[in-house]
Amino acid sequence: MSRERTIRTLVLGIGNSGRKDDGLGWEFIDFLKKQEIENLELDYRYQLQIEDAELISHYDRIIFVDATKEPTTDGFYLRPCSKKDLTEMNSHSLHPETVSSLCSSIYGRDPECFILGIEGNQWGLETGLSPEARKNLERAKRYLVAHLFVYL
Repeated sequence: MSRERTIRTLVLGIGNSGRKDDGLGWEFIDFLKKQEIENLELDYRYQLQIEDAELISHYDRIIFVDATKEPTTDGFYLRPCSKKDLTEMNSHSLHPETVSSLCSSIYGRDPECFILGIEGNQWGLETGLSPEARKNLERAKRYLVAHLFVYL
């Protein structure tokens, strides 16, 4: 009898809900919590740190969700997280690519990593998303539910 291996997936929402659209990553995690998807673990981060390399080493798939100032075609992008040269690392905060590279370098693990960037445009010290960011969040949620999470 063949037994399918469960793919352990971690979604890390990065941001700060007290800085307007910078809270997009956390809003996405709040949405996923309500979905109660099996084999999906969720966590919030203000920023990524070196210690997150150890955390992601325990999973098969990682999705880093963060707000982006980068213009996007659909209000968001989903792309593979490529490795990054570790000489570009600083100790204040890390990019998902750096955390993925550290995981590989230190722990010998290469989970499949993706970055979900959701376009925001207001970053002031205020809670709540801008109307544009809210629309982009809804687009990203619809896309991920329809295309990615059916494979978990």
